[in-house]
Amino acid sequence: MENEPIPVTRAVDSGTAKLLPDIDREGGWLLTVDGTPQSYVDLLDATHLEFEYARRVAHVLDLAAPPQQPLDVVHLGGGALTLARYAAATRPGSRQRVAEGDAALLAFVEERLPLPPGSGISLAAVDARELLDASPAASADAVIADVYGGVHVPAHLTTVSYARAVGRVLRERGVCLLNVADAAPLRFAASQVATFRTVFEHMCLVAEPSVLRGRRFGNIVLVASRELLPVDELARRAASDAFPARVVHGPALERLVGAAEPVQDGAAAPSPEPPDGAFTIG
Repeated sequence: MENEPIPVTRAVDSGTAKLLPDIDREGGWLLTVDGTPQSYVDLLDATHLEFEYARRVAHVLDLAAPPQQPLDVVHLGGGALTLARYAAATRPGSRQRVAEGDAALLAFVEERLPLPPGSGISLAAVDARELLDASPAASADAVIADVYGGVHVPAHLTTVSYARAVGRVLRERGVCLLNVADAAPLRFAASQVATFRTVFEHMCLVAEPSVLRGRRFGNIVLVASRELLPVDELARRAASDAFPARVVHGPALERLVGAAEPVQDGAAAPSPEPPDGAFTIG
């Protein structure tokens, strides 16, 4: 068919990026880097979230303030800007800042999947810590961290000093969301809970039961705040997803964390290696 979307490939700083059109959904595009899915964007409907972990982040954003109320959001890791587009569509007038360390990837996304005019989204080709350290104190209602160097969360974004940098930028009632990937016995996720609760009193995590039971490697969304989290409503929304998830908090979260210690700068390590084929597509 004439003008039918076709895949686009571009060399970027972190490897080879591809944009693949969704043949079943007009306006849908999948971004991969070296075969690993990074983002899915629907240019015709920014509220359509294909990835389950993105829906879980969106549930938290939906509960962070009354409907339509603008938010100030910092995104650490950009990809195809899926969640920034979602917040702009559901909360018009929001001010959002995005840090994406791969400058070539950011330019590729801007060129092929342009943001709508007046989106309120500003983009910076910088490391996540650089954007955090340059941000004013108490300037954000939400910080969303979805930073991967290849298939790993970089080591310098796993530590107590990083958690403190996030805490400095968030307002008192602000919320931090971390997308991590782990498998049984969930020691990386546990270490991140231990690390971030040195700064935030209230935490929970959201994941599919099969991940929590150790049956497969997968995404886990950690949520942290200085204020009480709406865990009951979040649990209801997560349970109603196409792939239902559980919210772990309170004593269950304590059992998951166990003896995990906060990660100090000198002991930092990247997130675990996913098993072959866990995320990669052809």
